[in-house]
Amino acid sequence: MSIAVFPGSFDPLTNGHLNIITRASYLFEKVVVGVGNNTSKSALFTPAEKQALITEAVRDLPNVEVAIMSGLTVQFMAEIGAKYIVRGLRNGKDFEYERDIAGVNSALADVETVLLLAKPENQNISSSMVKEIGSMGAENMAKFVPPVVVAALKERLNAQKE
Repeated sequence: MSIAVFPGSFDPLTNGHLNIITRASYLFEKVVVGVGNNTSKSALFTPAEKQALITEAVRDLPNVEVAIMSGLTVQFMAEIGAKYIVRGLRNGKDFEYERDIAGVNSALADVETVLLLAKPENQNISSSMVKEIGSMGAENMAKFVPPVVVAALKERLNAQKE
């Protein structure tokens, strides 16, 4: 069975992430969204909250699962029998970063990285940007994140203001 992992911090899940997950689900028999923790950023949602939000967003994709992971991506992949890493590319800067990470992952384990180009409407979206515009009171967040995330994002950001 071809199993791919789409790792990330997903804080929060964006429409760009969801598009990559959907497209990967057509390419692989099973896709596992690996929710990790980016220690260089302060998280808005807990790993369990992110897992629940992503699970709801992908509920119509039967071959997609969501799991919390810790440690190296290649260690998580070995645990679940995955051989492929899926990553999305928005621009040249992403390419250079992902190329370097793919090289390291390949040196650590027998894995292949598959890079999917972001759709034009998602090329300027990042989780950090979504959090920033949401915290500034942007109303139409559905352009950037799935509906389940819109609600959670508004609730969390409003709670932080209080």
